Amino acid sequence: MRTVSFKRPAKRAGLYGVAAFFSFFAAAPILWMIITAFKGDWDLYRSRGSPFLFNKYPTVGNEPSPVVDSPTLENLRLLFFETNFTTFLWNSLAVGVLVVVITLIISIPAAYSLARLTGRWGERSGITIFLVYLIPPTLLFIPLFRIVVYLGLNDTLWSMVVVYPTLTIPFCTWLLSGFFKSIPKDLEEAAMVDGYSRLMAFLKVVMPLSLPGVIAVVVFTFSLTLHEFIYALTFVSSSAHRTVSVGVPTELIRGDVFFWQSLVAAAAIVAIPVAIVYSFLLDRLVAGFTMGAVKG
Repeated sequence: MRTVSFKRPAKRAGLYGVAAFFSFFAAAPILWMIITAFKGDWDLYRSRGSPFLFNKYPTVGNEPSPVVDSPTLENLRLLFFETNFTTFLWNSLAVGVLVVVITLIISIPAAYSLARLTGRWGERSGITIFLVYLIPPTLLFIPLFRIVVYLGLNDTLWSMVVVYPTLTIPFCTWLLSGFFKSIPKDLEEAAMVDGYSRLMAFLKVVMPLSLPGVIAVVVFTFSLTLHEFIYALTFVSSSAHRTVSVGVPTELIRGDVFFWQSLVAAAAIVAIPVAIVYSFLLDRLVAGFTMGAVKG
């Protein structure tokens, strides 16, 4: 008589259960942010209410007893119409795109040169460049501020466009250098035998194979420009030129009053699109970071 084994379905159910638990654990902060963005003050500060539900409580005091209802759009109205949030978004997008372009223009040829054209000194130079990335920004913002003032770029978006590549180029050069080392030289040599110049062999052969590394550099650079705080706070003082990382807390923290619902709404609006991009490019990001780390 044939026996039915329940070990495999049980093992699979356990695996899915663990994956579901950790998925909820990772997504719970985003869910909480979305729900909190639509909560009223009474619902938010009521400790006995569930943070993942919209709770209703009767009002207190001498007034009649209507029900305080949630959700509300008041927090989004405050964010979009009483702050310069849309300006902050456009500023962040403009700075991020420009810094990404500058980083790619400099780090790609620098990384290729370190990986192919400098022999054993390439690895030593790559390590030296990476060590520059490890210097804390808190030690650099004062001398960089003097340079920005000397160039006449203080309180402009160009101050961040000029300064942010000092953070992104060292790491991206080191990362791409390791990625280029993982590509066999034989492919370029074969293309050059067929008549390509070194430049064309690089563009036609190396760059298509390096796409995961380039995508990793783009995502890393753009994410850094979104959340960088020290330089953006130091170099820009006017609200019209601030980015999201500085503008949102500056305008939604007024003295000892924190507009928590509007703060988390702004965080969710910025974080969710970035998370969606990460999810679509996850495989290429993992390939870019791991190959660059192993070969670098």
